[in-house]
Amino acid sequence: MINSFMPAPRLLLLTAAFGEGHNSAARNLALSLKKMGADAWVIDPCAEAAPWVTRTLCRLYRWVTTHAPHLWYKIYCSTDDMDFSRQRFHLLRKPERYLGRYLRNHPLDAVISTYPLYPYFLERIAAESGVKTPVFTVITDSMEINASWKKAPTTAWVITDPQTRARLMAAGLPEEKLFDTGFPVHPSFAEMSVLPEDASVTPFRVLYFPTSKKPHIRRTSRALLRSSPQVCLTIVMGKNLRLLYRRAMELKREFPGRVRLIGWTRRVPELLCSHHLVVGKAGGATVHEAIAAQCPMLVHHLVPGQEQGNLHLLEDLGAGALTETPEQISERMQRLLAHDAAEWRKMKRKLAEYRRNDGGERAARAILQAIGHSELHG
Repeated sequence: MINSFMPAPRLLLLTAAFGEGHNSAARNLALSLKKMGADAWVIDPCAEAAPWVTRTLCRLYRWVTTHAPHLWYKIYCSTDDMDFSRQRFHLLRKPERYLGRYLRNHPLDAVISTYPLYPYFLERIAAESGVKTPVFTVITDSMEINASWKKAPTTAWVITDPQTRARLMAAGLPEEKLFDTGFPVHPSFAEMSVLPEDASVTPFRVLYFPTSKKPHIRRTSRALLRSSPQVCLTIVMGKNLRLLYRRAMELKREFPGRVRLIGWTRRVPELLCSHHLVVGKAGGATVHEAIAAQCPMLVHHLVPGQEQGNLHLLEDLGAGALTETPEQISERMQRLLAHDAAEWRKMKRKLAEYRRNDGGERAARAILQAIGHSELHG
């Protein structure tokens, strides 16, 4: 905790609903900062200032990344050539004005952004107001980093891993401004027990996060369940519960006693720590939560662009692989389980050696030290 003789620093965390990684990083880092005694809270300027437009864009983003990922890749690559320091998109004017008003009414010690465009807003706001507040940019992706992150006007960048740090340094970012802390996962990960390398694999528990593509839930689930009678499947449908429930129930009846269905849940850390394998898309939050739980991962859906780097990190760690078709899933599962799950145990060992389950606390400490609140207890 922060020294009780010092006033608690006030830190604002900015997020955006375009991808769960931004929200997860902001919420989890706020929890870690509060745990240390800071006054920290989260807002989404886009959702606050333009709720209808933001909801519409979020739905469009989810549809494109799920059903037309190659179209999204073209959009993603086009942003590399944009100058966000000068270009003001009409849709972003309201969020920027909202943020300017908010900062005038709330004195702060620092602003932390988990979305790449907000630091550009903050630079323009500071130029107009004459009040400059330290800005920390939390990059929620790994290795393949978009130019909007790299060019952001910021006091420092909080990054997820040494490989990303090396790439950013090679791109010209100053070493002293790169805080390699790990992704800000939920603080509970640091306190949880995980399945050990020598755990029994009978049953072999697989945690599956399906996308909203309705046919895929059956194809992927059947490939997993048919790969071995050892496999038991937990399907977490989350926001897609209504869309996927009927097909999920078909699977539950088809494989009696081997399928568990969950809708929306707050227990993702516990589920990851208690399962042998996770199957999902390569979003920043999911990948780094799997790493924190030392749970090997198969990626069944890859969004080109930002998610490619997350997959590359898993592959570099020897902790995951891309399996986009039922045939690839079945083949990889059989390899994982062969010879008393020797390959799975090797992946577990690699993750145990890497061991990154406290990124939120490390990021909180680095930021507090950077703004002069380094006297911590505990």
